[in-house]
Amino acid sequence: MAEIQLRNISKRWGSFVGVDNFDLTIPDREFLVLLGPSGCGKTTTMRMIAGLEDPTEGDILVDGKRVNELEPKDRDVAMVFQSYALYPNMNVYDNIRFPLKVRGIDPKSHDEKVRRASAMVELDDFLHRKPAELSGGQRQRVALARAIVREPNVFLMDEPLSNLDAKLRVSTRAQIKNLSHELQVTTVYVTHDQIEAMTLADRVVVMKKGVVQQVGTPTDIYDTPANTFVASFIGNPAMNLMDGELKGGTFHAEHVEIAGFNAPDGKVILGFRAEDAGLGDADHHEITAPIYTLELLGDATMVTVRIGRELVAVRGPKDFRAEIDDQVSLSVPKEICHLFDGETGQRIEA
Repeated sequence: MAEIQLRNISKRWGSFVGVDNFDLTIPDREFLVLLGPSGCGKTTTMRMIAGLEDPTEGDILVDGKRVNELEPKDRDVAMVFQSYALYPNMNVYDNIRFPLKVRGIDPKSHDEKVRRASAMVELDDFLHRKPAELSGGQRQRVALARAIVREPNVFLMDEPLSNLDAKLRVSTRAQIKNLSHELQVTTVYVTHDQIEAMTLADRVVVMKKGVVQQVGTPTDIYDTPANTFVASFIGNPAMNLMDGELKGGTFHAEHVEIAGFNAPDGKVILGFRAEDAGLGDADHHEITAPIYTLELLGDATMVTVRIGRELVAVRGPKDFRAEIDDQVSLSVPKEICHLFDGETGQRIEA
């Protein structure tokens, strides 16, 4: 098992900054997710942990030992890639067994280790098959088993579900969650999918353009986003954000007036989540606007209105019926709202 310390690591290529001053301790057995859009530096961070990239600055420590100069093979990490990276000429059994052969593990123990790893990901019936005879989900499970069989100190997973269809993502995600609980190995997981981050992580690191935006539990990130980028990146749909002005504790924008804030006057961005708001009535509402679109979701109806340049969504009851351009009242009490600085986008406690 391993604690990983990333001490102010940066990665630059000339004037381009891939990762900027990343400073974090990953405790032993934690499942940490690096989350952000393409190009944010999450995969580069993982590759530096693995030894596939050298940091321009900073130190990487595993259990207190600096590993910057160690080769990838000497860092005792196992990687699971987006592309599976299986050997097409080997069957599943030999693909799983390969790391044991390379590392010189006693051949007498190979069969037991391979079959144990295979059983964990439910591949016992496919050990004789070649990768070409497997589905995408089965190939990814082979890649997982190949990582498990090594019994590493650290698992590194680089967008392992991105090549799977929606149904397979759900089942394989559940399998990874269960394996994490069973194996209790420090894991760093890279994804751009906020649902994967929210369902798998002990902690989430949200990144943008190489810079860490927020670190916290999924609940922390969802309930108290540090800035408008995190607020808009986490959640489905994303948090509603509206430009406006705060005067005397009341937020003002087109079609909107919400009172009760304890924050200085000035330009602000107000945010709230679709599931926290509701459809109001004539006597209790904070927003009145025409309907832009309706989406029937089965268990609910998503009602979207246009306020100025922004689209604002509210999750209503499944039996709600109306037409586009009908006026609708939205209930958005102060208690569900978040305030962000109108210039910097940083969170304001109000």
